[in-house]
Amino acid sequence: MKHPLLTSVIVFGFGGSPALAQPDLSNASLEQLMNVTVTSVNKKEQKLARTAAAVFVISQEDIRRSGATNIPDLLRMVPGVQVSRIDANAWAISIRGFNTRYSNKVLVLIDGRSVYSSSFSGVFWDQQGVPLEDIERIEVIRGPGATVWGANAVNGIINIITKPAKATQGGLLAAGTGNEDNAQGLLRYGGPAGKDGAYRVFSSYSRISNSALPDGTDAADGWRRIQGGGRADWNLASTDSVTVEGSVYSNSEGQTRWPGFTNLLPLGDPFAEAITARGGDLLGRWDHIFQGGSDASLQVYLDTYRRIDLGAVETHKTLDFDFQDHLSLGRNDIV
Repeated sequence: MKHPLLTSVIVFGFGGSPALAQPDLSNASLEQLMNVTVTSVNKKEQKLARTAAAVFVISQEDIRRSGATNIPDLLRMVPGVQVSRIDANAWAISIRGFNTRYSNKVLVLIDGRSVYSSSFSGVFWDQQGVPLEDIERIEVIRGPGATVWGANAVNGIINIITKPAKATQGGLLAAGTGNEDNAQGLLRYGGPAGKDGAYRVFSSYSRISNSALPDGTDAADGWRRIQGGGRADWNLASTDSVTVEGSVYSNSEGQTRWPGFTNLLPLGDPFAEAITARGGDLLGRWDHIFQGGSDASLQVYLDTYRRIDLGAVETHKTLDFDFQDHLSLGRNDIV
């Protein structure tokens, strides 16, 4: 595979108020690092030091310093997570156990929305295009969490949490190019939405070149992606908040296939095959805080895509309702 050398990156900010400064964790003490707040372990906010699980948090500062251009490359920095790149548009990611392209024992969430395909419980990582600049943190739990999160959370959980809209006010223009990542571009703008709200909208584009086959020739696995979306948050009162977010995308990809199950047998010459994927999602969440510290949340999301791969057409539509009630009873919590 070609060496992913990044040759140029340009970032501009314009208009509105500046984005909120990210904490520099490189100079933080051990006590400060252990006080990082996480929410994925018990579905409630708690300090990292008080979690009864093996948790690793990738902060926005880590993302900015990593130089990564996609989510799979970010996960390479997490201990215990195996990330294998199959070709230019496919990855195999797993926690513990065997790793395959469609590992079905790790739950992957984006702002509480499961991104698994229910047809085989795997993740199409090429369809998960959250702008890295909009990610607040990524919480990775190594170990079983099925008792809290349900299906697929057997070996671990990857929870991608994006920034609230009020943290991305003003404009942002980012662009990059390289010998493998031919083009990377993001245009984002955020502003106030009424008296007690904020919004952001974005549009992104990426073009990845073909990787190389063992004989040095180009594989037909280059791809293009265009995506647009946004998020809005409102504080209706001191005890109520509402979030609405969504996105749409279109992928045009390729892949190199062999007539048989392996390329080690003389079964014929490889051939190129196209992949197309188009879809979108829409999520709404209401959070309420009761007197005494208890809280409840109601989340509804719609996720749909249409993918043509290996000559088969897959149409996927998910409508999900999730209600959670968190009660504080002295030293005890009930979720």
